[in-house]
Amino acid sequence: MSIRSITDTEFAHFQRFIFDAAGISMADAKKALVMGRLSKRLARYDLDSFGAYFQLLTSGHHPEEVQMAVDLLTTNETYFFRENKHFEFLRAQALAARVRSQPYRVWSAASSSGEEAYTMAMVLADVMPGLPWEIIGTDISTRMLEGACRGLYTLERGRHIPVAYLQRFCRKGIQEYDGHLLIDRSLRSHVSFVYANLNAPLPELGQFDMVFLRNVMIYFNLATKREVVARVLATLKPGGYFCVGHSESLSDITQAVQAVAPSIYRKPD
Repeated sequence: MSIRSITDTEFAHFQRFIFDAAGISMADAKKALVMGRLSKRLARYDLDSFGAYFQLLTSGHHPEEVQMAVDLLTTNETYFFRENKHFEFLRAQALAARVRSQPYRVWSAASSSGEEAYTMAMVLADVMPGLPWEIIGTDISTRMLEGACRGLYTLERGRHIPVAYLQRFCRKGIQEYDGHLLIDRSLRSHVSFVYANLNAPLPELGQFDMVFLRNVMIYFNLATKREVVARVLATLKPGGYFCVGHSESLSDITQAVQAVAPSIYRKPD
């Protein structure tokens, strides 16, 4: 069956769909992305138009397909040690925290397929051997969370991992896993992945010493940014640090934290 191109009206329906589901404001330029990511789902249900697929999503009869559509439309590219300055900052803060007894806790608030959370874990395992620490990764995509829990990646995805960390924290796949790396079990034991929609009340996650919310707010309008940041900052301990993407800023979003470096903020004691 031939699938018709998405019309402006159909695209507007999906813009509203993803805004209602995740608070994401999808630009008009994303029409090709929507077609590319959802066309296989139309084929799966033998549908010839995006309007018919939208009707299926809103019928109330396919909640699992609604989650699938959200997963497909919210997945973002990530990789190990992306924007490495933040991980160097994490290293410095973890070194300073080694004198205390309570666990050092960090939240990867949009963890996608898990590379950010495992990068955090490599840094903390290196800096805090024998000391208590914990990483929480959350995402709106259940498909991404399932993959993150496995900790299995292609070798190409690990190209930015320092060689010493590759040797220490990763296992090279063999046989059917040839061409892949697996995050070592001892490292994975410190990392938990939990479903969370940042545009809704959060699950009980506890308090954190540092939160990464990077390269996500570019998809939100100003009102949504303010709501999400307020929700996330409520989990940050006084004196804790909040990192956003290098192209992002909190200057017009909140006054609850103070800039200490570009894209790095501190919550007052």
